[in-house]
Amino acid sequence: MNLNNLNNLIELFVNQANKQNKKDIFLEWLNPSNKKIYTWEQTEKNILKLSKVIKKNIKEGDRCLLVSENRPEWFISDLAIMVAGGITVPAYTTYTEDDYKYLIEDCEPSLVVVSNNEMLKKLNNSINKKDFIKKVITLDEKAKVTNSLNIINKEKYLDFNSIIMNNLLAEDKIENNKLKRNSPACIIYTSGTGGNPKGVILSHGGILNNLEGACEIMKPLFNSRPVFLTWLPLSHSYEHCVQFAQIAVGAKVFYAEKIEKLLENISEAKPTIMTAVPRFYQNLYNKINMNLKKQTGFKAKLIEATLRLGRKKLLNQKMTFFEKLLNFVVDKLVRKKIKKQFGGNLKAFVSGGGALDKEIGEFLNSVGLPTLQGYGLTETSPVVSCNPIHKIKVETVGPPFKGNQVKIADDGEILVKGENVMLGYWNNKEETDKAINDGWLYTGDIGEIDPEDGYLKITDRKKDIIVTAGGDNISPAKIENLITNEPEIDQCMVYGDKKNYLVALIVPSKDFLNDKEKINNVIEKINEKLTLLEKIKRIQLINENFSIENGLMTPTMKVKRKKVIEKYKNQLEKLY
Repeated sequence: MNLNNLNNLIELFVNQANKQNKKDIFLEWLNPSNKKIYTWEQTEKNILKLSKVIKKNIKEGDRCLLVSENRPEWFISDLAIMVAGGITVPAYTTYTEDDYKYLIEDCEPSLVVVSNNEMLKKLNNSINKKDFIKKVITLDEKAKVTNSLNIINKEKYLDFNSIIMNNLLAEDKIENNKLKRNSPACIIYTSGTGGNPKGVILSHGGILNNLEGACEIMKPLFNSRPVFLTWLPLSHSYEHCVQFAQIAVGAKVFYAEKIEKLLENISEAKPTIMTAVPRFYQNLYNKINMNLKKQTGFKAKLIEATLRLGRKKLLNQKMTFFEKLLNFVVDKLVRKKIKKQFGGNLKAFVSGGGALDKEIGEFLNSVGLPTLQGYGLTETSPVVSCNPIHKIKVETVGPPFKGNQVKIADDGEILVKGENVMLGYWNNKEETDKAINDGWLYTGDIGEIDPEDGYLKITDRKKDIIVTAGGDNISPAKIENLITNEPEIDQCMVYGDKKNYLVALIVPSKDFLNDKEKINNVIEKINEKLTLLEKIKRIQLINENFSIENGLMTPTMKVKRKKVIEKYKNQLEKLY
C-alpha cells in the first residue's frame, strides 16, 4: 500500500479491510469478564453504524472526547469519529475530575465517548453542566452505566451495544472524501511534567507520513501476519500511532486486560512485536537480572557467556570459531527460554516515550530480546527516528524517519521539520509560535547526529538540565538511570539547581525500605562512576512511590519533577 497516495486515515483502513479476509479476527480484548472479538467485517460495519449516530450530533470539525481503557471499541470509536467528520480528543483514564474539567472546557467537545460507570462518574458533573455536549455514548451497556448515577439529562446518553444492533443497507459503505492530509485527525493533550497540558493537533497526513518510517522498521520483522499486544494507553500519541501501524501491516491486535495481567496476556497473545516505555524495560531488566544473578555453577557460566557474546554480536565485534559455537549453544539453552516467557514469537521490543538507558538496551539485546530504541514526541505524530533491526546502536535512537528533517541548533537543541510536525496547539497560538519557527519544531531535547551514519543521539532534556551554583550543566537523567538500575532502588529524583552539590530523593525497593546503610553503599558505588560534579553528596529516603495516582508521574511514567520538588521541598532543602 502506497501511504503517500492516501488522503486520510479512513482510506488507510478501508484499503486494508478490502484486502483482508472479512471473517479473519482483527481485534480481540483479553478480558475474561467482558470478552470482545471483532472480525475485519464486524469492525468495518460497526465503524459505519457508530459514525452515522455521531454525524447526527456533530458538525464537521467538532471535537469528540474519548475516555476509555484499551479495548476494540476504542479503535472503532476513534475511526467512527473521523468518518463522521469529527476530531478525536483522547484522554487518559487516570486523569482526575479536575483534569477532565480542564480538557472539556478547553476543547469544548460536542460528543463524549466514555467506557464505563467509573469513568462516567468522574465526568458526569462536567458533562451535565456543559450545553455544548450534545450526546454521550457509553461503551458498556447503558443499564449497567447509569443505574447508580444521578443523570440530569438522560436523553443525552446512548450505549454502544444499542447502536451496533442497527441494520445497515447493503450499499452502505464507509466514505469520507472531505478529509485531506492537512485535516486535523486528533487533538492529543500532552501529559506534561509541569503546568497545564497543551492540545497537540495532529493531521491525517502527519500520521500517515509517520507510518512510512514505522512500516520500514517493521518490514524485516515479519514473515507472516504480525500479532500486536496493545497495553500502553491509546490516549498516548505513541500507542495511538501504533494503532494505525497495525492497520497498515494488516495485523491481528490483542488488547491487554490490564497491566497487572500483562505477563499472562503476553503468554496468551504471543505477540510478534511489543511497544513500551523505558520504565517497563527497566523493571524487566531488574527482574531478569535478579533471577540470573541467583544462578550458580555451570548455569552462571552459561549466563555470563550469553551476556558477553550477545554484547559482542550487538557491537559487531569479531568472534572466534569457538565463540560462534558457544553463542549457538547459549541461543538454544538460555535465550530461547527467556524468549518463551514472552510467548516465543517476539521479534522485537520497541522503546519510546523517553530515553532508554544504554546498559538496559545492551542487556536486553544480549539475552535475546531485540530492543529497538526510537525517539519522538506528541508534536511529531509522534516518531522522529528509530533503530532498525539490522543495525542496532543502543546508545542512539536510530536514523530519522524518511519524510522528516532533523538538525541540531547551535545550543544543541534538536529541531524537526516535515509533514509529521503538528498543525499547532489547540487554542494556543502563543505556545505554537514558541514551538515552531520557520517550519522547524523546537523539541526541547538536546542531542547530536553521528556524521558517519546519521544516527541521532539524545543527550538530555533542555529544561531538565540542572545548573549548579558554579554554573555547571548536569544531566539528572543520566545519574537517575544509573541509580534506578540497581535492584535495591525503585525510583529516584536528583536535585541541585543553583546549589553547590547534588542530592537525591530515593524510593527503595520493598526489600530495602528500612536499610539506609545498604542504600548508602549503593550510592557510594554509583558515585565511583560519576565525575566530581555529578556525585550525589546526600540522600533522603521516602517510602511513597512516584505514581500516576498521587500526581507525581505522567501517564507515560515520567516523573513530574516540579510536583515532586513542591511536595518534598522541605526534606530536600534540609540536605544542604
